[in-house]
Amino acid sequence: MMKNRFVVTVCRLHVKDKNKLLIMGWFWENQMSDNRLTVLLDKKELSFVVEEKDLVIGEQKERDGMLITKQYYLWVNLPSNWKESKKLYVINTRKDKNDTCCMVTTEKLQHAGQKMPKHIDAGTLTDNGFSVSGWYIDYENVKMTFWDANGKNYPMYIKIKKRLDVARAYPEVQESEIVGFVATYKGEVPKKVRVHLESDTKKNDYVLTLKMSALRRKSIKLKRGYNKVKSYYHQFGAVSTVKKIYGKATKRDTISYQSWYKMQRPSRSVLSAQSKQVFPYMPKISIVVPLYKTPEKYLTAMIASIRGQSYLNWELCLSDGSGTNSPIKDVLQKYENEDKRIRVVYNEKPLKISDNTNEALKISTGEFIAFTDHDDMLAPNALFECIYELNRNKDIDIIYTDEDKIDMSGKEHFMPHFKTDFNIDMLRSTNYICHLFVVKRDIYEKVGMLNHEFDGAQDYDFVLRCIEKTGNIKHIPKILYHWRAHKDSTAENPESKMYAFEAGVRAVQAHYDRLRIQAKVSSTALNGIYRTKYILTEQPLVSIVIPNKDHIEDLDKCIKSLQNKNEYTNLEYIIVENNSKEERTFDFYKELEKNNPKARVIFWEGKGFNYPAINNFGKKQAKGNYILFLNNDTEILNKDCIEEMLGFCMRSDVGAVGARLFYEDETIQHAGVIVGLGGVAGHAFVGAGPGDPGYFGRIVMAQDYSAVTAACMMIKREVFEEVGGFDEEYAVAFNDVDLCMKIRKAGYLIVYNPYAKLKHYESKSRGYEDSDEKVERFHSEVRLFSSRWKEFLIKGDPYYNPNLTLDKNDFSLNVNMDKIGGQ
Repeated sequence: MMKNRFVVTVCRLHVKDKNKLLIMGWFWENQMSDNRLTVLLDKKELSFVVEEKDLVIGEQKERDGMLITKQYYLWVNLPSNWKESKKLYVINTRKDKNDTCCMVTTEKLQHAGQKMPKHIDAGTLTDNGFSVSGWYIDYENVKMTFWDANGKNYPMYIKIKKRLDVARAYPEVQESEIVGFVATYKGEVPKKVRVHLESDTKKNDYVLTLKMSALRRKSIKLKRGYNKVKSYYHQFGAVSTVKKIYGKATKRDTISYQSWYKMQRPSRSVLSAQSKQVFPYMPKISIVVPLYKTPEKYLTAMIASIRGQSYLNWELCLSDGSGTNSPIKDVLQKYENEDKRIRVVYNEKPLKISDNTNEALKISTGEFIAFTDHDDMLAPNALFECIYELNRNKDIDIIYTDEDKIDMSGKEHFMPHFKTDFNIDMLRSTNYICHLFVVKRDIYEKVGMLNHEFDGAQDYDFVLRCIEKTGNIKHIPKILYHWRAHKDSTAENPESKMYAFEAGVRAVQAHYDRLRIQAKVSSTALNGIYRTKYILTEQPLVSIVIPNKDHIEDLDKCIKSLQNKNEYTNLEYIIVENNSKEERTFDFYKELEKNNPKARVIFWEGKGFNYPAINNFGKKQAKGNYILFLNNDTEILNKDCIEEMLGFCMRSDVGAVGARLFYEDETIQHAGVIVGLGGVAGHAFVGAGPGDPGYFGRIVMAQDYSAVTAACMMIKREVFEEVGGFDEEYAVAFNDVDLCMKIRKAGYLIVYNPYAKLKHYESKSRGYEDSDEKVERFHSEVRLFSSRWKEFLIKGDPYYNPNLTLDKNDFSLNVNMDKIGGQ
């Protein structure tokens, strides 16, 4: 078998030009190397153009330990009489060895070309009807209808959604022509539904079985499974196929959160062992809960979750703020009599949330205080896990944990929030800490009780006041709190509690005011996410270092965006010339320096491409105390972009600041870097749509990360010099991540600021890793980074979460049970 096989994944006619063919595929060695592809129509060789594209992180594949990151598009020109031929072949040739990697009949191509491009993903039964999801390409006035076998029409409610995966598979059509949909119907469910698509020139039907026998369902599942295994074996070989089958068989490949949680929660025997464990340090924890006419079934469930704790040294402090004739008084008295650890204060007048909570705080006696809402539940090991951490480090003053939501029955778990370790800039953007929150009494006594002026965000204000008093904050990456979701909660019906979000703005503003930080806080389009804009008290010089080799169109666009789309004026542009070959490049430099007094061109005389060496050279020529490293293929989008980055970078605790970068099609290119993603480091949320807020809003909120990309990175000069600048051993890859890691090690924060927005036209000037030398260089840099930061990679990125996967960039579940944070 040929060593570097070419795997054809798509062979189809162009959607709009029936005399053009698109062949998509990838090579086993991740690059074409010295292979040659030939396309034959019967025996006639056809002309074609090859495009090499980088796969987005979520679509990258692993083949026997090698990461497949490149995909090849072959645009083939067909003769006008191609239908008279019989077969089309794709031949892969290497060292005089030929491999027929694809053969398809022209009849099959013609038949497929007559069909409308579409796919029905699934038909799903709902509580009161059914839904159908899928996509189609609409460039000829497509209409979609739904019918049953008897001709009855089903008027469906259709929700349109973006399908970026389809856009990548159909590059010849406009994104606006790709229609992703979820169609829902409330009412009687037919046995089968026919999805009918009709355009000006084509018709297509797809019959979907909604009700089927168990035997039929199993038969279809087995057939699909066989076809998938067969296809996977053809593409990846035996070793990878066995691994894939094992992953599926052991449910390590994909799993629902509900199933994941059931497997992670501690067993009865584990809880029993925890209840008998004796720690050197076993402080009392006071669980403080304000009550207000709480429905009895939720109240009893909450109390049962406290009484079921595997750590026994607790007290439950309840304040009934229902007022006179409280509907829950009798229930509370019963619990008081049953368990002396339950204490209740009864209030004659109805109390609002802060005052009600404060009444419960007044009767607390524990060394630590935990806060719970009246209809929520604690995981049975919640307090045990806190005590376990306190015995590992007695200096801990604050603990918070991951959380999820439960439905009204308390049985279904959903929407898990796997959080970062302490993240001050995220906390200033949203109350991500939320539940479970446990604080040492010493801290509580310093900050005082809850402030009713912030009702609706009283817990947010309290958390901010607590973290101002200590840096000893511990995050436990385990789901230990269950937040009951119902229509009146802030999360499920935000319009019902707009006052809470307004109070959140005031809480963050008060936090800055206490710290004497000059900043202005405002709300955003996403309720509960806040924006901080730092008020610049001075206008320091910012030196913008831009490496360049030819590609003057890119550079011109970059400079013009700095000049015309940016309001910050105290700038200098340092263009680092890197061995350009075109004469017009140097003519451009002369005109640039002549017409723009802020611009200077300096000449780096090193050989080849060494990104860190070029930037280090540029920094030496910089006069500013703030350096903005900027790629030549970027374009500023908002007028306050540099001001936004500078506001964060001027803080004493911040070393570097990154921006939100978009691809040309407005999808996300960079929204922070996760160390360990893909094995070494990767960008979060690559390919996400322009309106996608990301996991719990992480695309659109300012926050701390372990690294950001140097395609646009602002850094303090003194910090850059303190850590020794870019390491020139990383000629191409990971040099920016390594620099950020050194900055973090020196004690500074790395901030991602989504309000600094740029387009990044993605490394046009450097080219691909398309030679043996370049590939080996890349792998050597992977080895260098993995060796240097081995301990960090093993421990995991503190701004990510061990319960989230490192195989994808979308913050989905980590289903490798050996490596998760776990329960």
